[in-house]
Amino acid sequence: MDLHEAMRTTFACREFTDDPVSDEQLHRILDAARFAPSGGNRQGGHVVVVRDHELRQRLGELCGPTLRLYAAQVAAGESPYNSVVPSTVDVDRALDTPTDWFAMFDNLGDVPVVLVVSVDLAVVASMDKDLDRVGLVTGASIYPLVWNILLAARAEGLGGVVTTAVVPAEDEVRRLLDLPDTHAVAALIPLGVPVRQLTRLKRRPVEDFTTVDRFDGPPLARGAAAEG
Repeated sequence: MDLHEAMRTTFACREFTDDPVSDEQLHRILDAARFAPSGGNRQGGHVVVVRDHELRQRLGELCGPTLRLYAAQVAAGESPYNSVVPSTVDVDRALDTPTDWFAMFDNLGDVPVVLVVSVDLAVVASMDKDLDRVGLVTGASIYPLVWNILLAARAEGLGGVVTTAVVPAEDEVRRLLDLPDTHAVAALIPLGVPVRQLTRLKRRPVEDFTTVDRFDGPPLARGAAAEG
């Protein structure tokens, strides 16, 4: 598959057929994905392939509180889980309110396979660790691997989605999967054959998010020539 086609058609898939995903397919996917860059080429990522039905189901259950609070914040007109504007949502009430958002998580045990991706914090460089804001730089050493997994899965005719809803339950995930103390959970990726393959994704045009020289500079226009 052409790289540009894969980039333009790899969507967040949350509905899968009953078709299995073989170890051979997973090995090909991960064999391609492993060429993702990481800070200092330290390659601190680790992937746990969750085949056990009960483990997958439990991981889905651990996502529940996060998703209920997410849904409540959206209903309140908030940008969920943002680190800038404090939420006004009553947490206890939100956690007691059922939601049918992302029903996949209620039946995660039925998804063909789930990957849990972690990163060893002892080997990645977190250049922003002393800044007075949420850290982002660590992700540069793990999320390229995560995205490569989805691109490689697309080339195999599979689909998946990156979800971080399980991260607030990291301690329980660590216990379930025997993760080392220095590893942080970066993502949970359900994989399988999509019920339907989307080919037209809605994304902002380049001009909406790219400017020249300054944040408030002119948008980068198609075919614009460099000056100076």
